[in-house]
Amino acid sequence: MLEYNVNLEGKTVLVTGAAGFIGSNLVKRLFADVKDIRIVGIDSITDYYDVNLKYGRLKEIEALGRDWSFVHASIADRDAVEEIFSKNNVSVVVNLAAQAGVRYSITNPDAYIESNLIGFYNILEACRHHQVEHLVYASSSSVYGSNKKVPYSTDDKVDNPVSLYAATKKSNELMAHAYSKLYNIPSTGLRFFTVYGPAGRPDMAYFGFTNKLREGKTIQIFNYGYCKRDFTYVDDIVEGVVRVMQHAPEKRTGEDGLPVPPYMVYNIGNNSPENLLDFVTILQEELISAGVLPADYDFEAHKELVPMQPGDVPVTYADTTPLERDFGFRPSTPLRDGLRAFARWYKEYYG
Repeated sequence: MLEYNVNLEGKTVLVTGAAGFIGSNLVKRLFADVKDIRIVGIDSITDYYDVNLKYGRLKEIEALGRDWSFVHASIADRDAVEEIFSKNNVSVVVNLAAQAGVRYSITNPDAYIESNLIGFYNILEACRHHQVEHLVYASSSSVYGSNKKVPYSTDDKVDNPVSLYAATKKSNELMAHAYSKLYNIPSTGLRFFTVYGPAGRPDMAYFGFTNKLREGKTIQIFNYGYCKRDFTYVDDIVEGVVRVMQHAPEKRTGEDGLPVPPYMVYNIGNNSPENLLDFVTILQEELISAGVLPADYDFEAHKELVPMQPGDVPVTYADTTPLERDFGFRPSTPLRDGLRAFARWYKEYYG
């Protein structure tokens, strides 16, 4: 295991995408774990999905009464990003701000270029000029495209993205590597695998399925149900991020006398892909158990098996060996436990 070389106590941490699903959970976890920490959040709060969820997450953070400040702006706004770094002695940056979603990228490419490329460039430039200790940023399992080899390893070649979203995430890794090499900025990329849980993103399958079933609509199950996903519970993702934040890749000099890029990439996934049909079965059982759906709900009448969608891949499967080796951790929350937590939250939130 690696030794921690970044002490978060007494430091200022910038979390981009702080009103988002992972971002808000990370902020709450950091406040719970670290006594004397200051966190600055930035989020553009787009209407890609229900903004009430985003404001609700921010309200929960504010209720903690900790050293927290929030900037309502996009990381694509260079002046806003520069102002944050100039006014705050930011030590660690966790970049979670991004336009998410594979299918949305087919019809709305501009949003991905602005947030995922220009926005990330602004973050890199700010890290360059303000000497941060560690930049941690979200990549995605989508970079693996339609790789036939499973499980997916960070050593695999990932040069064939099947969506613009995937291409922007791979671009983030390349940009971070270049900045690590040129400016000696310690950076760690995290490839997240299908993150789910309470108060998650409504565009994700489990959330969308629940909304439709509750409304009596038909749900479409892609690739005729023969999709496998490495579903990863949000608390496991956050646990991984918190551990990774505390070890920045070491700065060292190569044989040529030039810096070896202080750069790493890890998978964070459950290392146990689930068949989509099995996933839907567990979800429906937990929705009935939580009282979201009636006990006699006719699921067969509300299911439609359809072909694969453009930009989708048939399987995602994370090799988490390097994460276990370096940080002594691998995601392990059982799918049923995670979906139970979601179903109970859904019942409480939507009534």
